[in-house]
Amino acid sequence: MTVTSGKTAIRPFTFEFSDEELEELRRRIRDTRWPEKETVSDQSQGTPLETLREVARYWAEEYDWRKVEAKLRALPHFITEIDGLDIHFIHVRSRHEDALPLIVTHGWPGSVIEQLKIIEPLTDPTAHGGDASDAFHLVIPSMPGYGFSGKPAESGWNPTRMARAWAELMKRLGYSRYAAQGGDWGAIVTDVMAAQEPEGLIGIHTNMANAVPADVMAAIEGGAPLPSGVSLTPEEHKAVEQLRSAYADVPYAFQMGTAPQTLVGLVDSPVGLAAFMLDHDWQSLEMISRSFAHHPEGLTRDDVLDNITLFWLTRSAVSAARLYWENAQAGISFFGAKGVKLPTAVSVFPTEMYTPPRSWAEKAYSNLIHYNKVPKGGHFAAWEQPESFVDEVRTGLRPLR
Repeated sequence: MTVTSGKTAIRPFTFEFSDEELEELRRRIRDTRWPEKETVSDQSQGTPLETLREVARYWAEEYDWRKVEAKLRALPHFITEIDGLDIHFIHVRSRHEDALPLIVTHGWPGSVIEQLKIIEPLTDPTAHGGDASDAFHLVIPSMPGYGFSGKPAESGWNPTRMARAWAELMKRLGYSRYAAQGGDWGAIVTDVMAAQEPEGLIGIHTNMANAVPADVMAAIEGGAPLPSGVSLTPEEHKAVEQLRSAYADVPYAFQMGTAPQTLVGLVDSPVGLAAFMLDHDWQSLEMISRSFAHHPEGLTRDDVLDNITLFWLTRSAVSAARLYWENAQAGISFFGAKGVKLPTAVSVFPTEMYTPPRSWAEKAYSNLIHYNKVPKGGHFAAWEQPESFVDEVRTGLRPLR
């Protein structure tokens, strides 16, 4: 481990929230001022009132934050200042010394809670159906403005800066050879990091491939027809239609990308925060709605509220939202190819916001070492389908060992 001192040292980090804070949360939930029911029978007006009322009832009357708090507190947490900002991370070393170090980055509306289910299988594979040769040392940071990491007091913390910070973090931890993984914002940070090719990074795994060709991405982002002469296979055409639908169905991204500070109400109203965070994409919202209607699939009610409660307790809704604004200022494409040349493994989950065709992945990642379509799962892959996700990470990064 690199020797540092002062704020740049690797420092143990602990946390605990008081009973008073949790009771105040429940009081605010109970005191919610409710709107009238939506005037449609689908999700086209956002998070349905019926779903949100059940979220609030369960949150105030049955949910127990202490359960996930105990899981989190049982893990080794650390903090270090990088580029003027405190970065929190979980660092779990495998008992297998030949394990491959892996930095895993979450997305929005996520946190390190997204990765809790994959820590033990990846660090201790022999206890979870794998071989010792599949072991990883895991580094799981909270992105700036998220969870226990510092909230930036200046602009500029975009994926490019974050990628450089992650490389510095791995250097400080003494890892001279490591891989990176990400989904959602984590996928963007991971791709940008790979394009930067910091010393020590040997390859990446992504479950949201940044693989869309530049001309296709420009047309989608601009709401324009595809350029003349662009010929698409049926699979590529499907991906284009998925992306057009996604860009038309993400009002939260527009709001956070243009005026995140206007979302101050998310730090004041827990039910307002929940309504906003649940409405990420229609397939995830449907899955979560089924869970709160007592038909759990992928995510349980506690899974969902563990994450939202962490946002509430750390007052990070607005600071997390600023990442969209920062990215807009930097002009970094959400799904466009980033010019990655390092070995790359791509896992495609069927209900992700778009399913990148192999043809695009092969062009976007010139050293594609793995491409696989997983039978089930969506945007929050590690959280929803941890077994499939773990298998994909093991298989996809095995050529790097």
